[in-house]
Amino acid sequence: MSEFEDRYWSSRDGLRLHYRCYPGRDDRVPLLCLPGLTRNVRDFETLAGRFCGEWQVVCPEMRGRGDSDYAKDSATYNPMQYVEDIAALLEEAAIERFVAIGTSLGGLMTMVMAMTMPGRIAGAVLNDIGPVLEPAGLERIRGYVGQGRNFPTWMHAARAIEEAQSTAYPDYEIADWLGMAKRLMTLSSNGRIVFDYDMKIAEPLNTDEPAAEVDLWPGIEGLSGRPVLFLRGELSDILSEQTLRTMTERLPQAEAVTVPRVGHAPTLDEPECVAAIDRLLARVS
Repeated sequence: MSEFEDRYWSSRDGLRLHYRCYPGRDDRVPLLCLPGLTRNVRDFETLAGRFCGEWQVVCPEMRGRGDSDYAKDSATYNPMQYVEDIAALLEEAAIERFVAIGTSLGGLMTMVMAMTMPGRIAGAVLNDIGPVLEPAGLERIRGYVGQGRNFPTWMHAARAIEEAQSTAYPDYEIADWLGMAKRLMTLSSNGRIVFDYDMKIAEPLNTDEPAAEVDLWPGIEGLSGRPVLFLRGELSDILSEQTLRTMTERLPQAEAVTVPRVGHAPTLDEPECVAAIDRLLARVS
């Protein structure tokens, strides 16, 4: 594993939030890696190992995940609050511009940032996410987030993830499921293996209000004029082919890549993703 520093920043409502910082060249903007709903810094270990040294890689954990404080008010588990938290990180770390690499929720945050701080984005990767979220995928996510399950061994944990996500990763073998379990989960103080997030992040998902009140299409158009990559898993139930086509119509200079035999969401380790991110970074000034 590549060397990194564990660092912390403060949210405006007083939470201590955690991020990893991998070293890179001072003459390049950092890569800001924004994870999915239930994910944490470990999701980007391979990507960071590939790019650090040449690029500084900054991997924040949102409130309620990993080593970041859990929120006192579960209503603050929402994309607008997460973007406010990231704005505080950028201020504390004196990061003026960055390349955003956003998976799922992280991509929603990137679109919000493209509306609220467009001048700071030097390039962007939206991984299996767009302004329209497919209802079937949202229902699937609601079905597993916040259940609070725990497991006696890593093998039990891996098998549980395989049962829940095998349609998204049909070619995975047990070693892959074990790797995913160790990214998603942690060993609790009582020796059980648990998911590494606050179960209350599910509460805002289960309100009666519509899931997407904010029109995110301006966030796509706000990325105009810089290198942009849209990734879609071929089997995705969150980002449809039609939404991806409309995204590329709204932002014709963006590259769109479909990752074969993967659902929501590509891990960014797939050869197609690696090559596409390499092409994007070659265009970042």
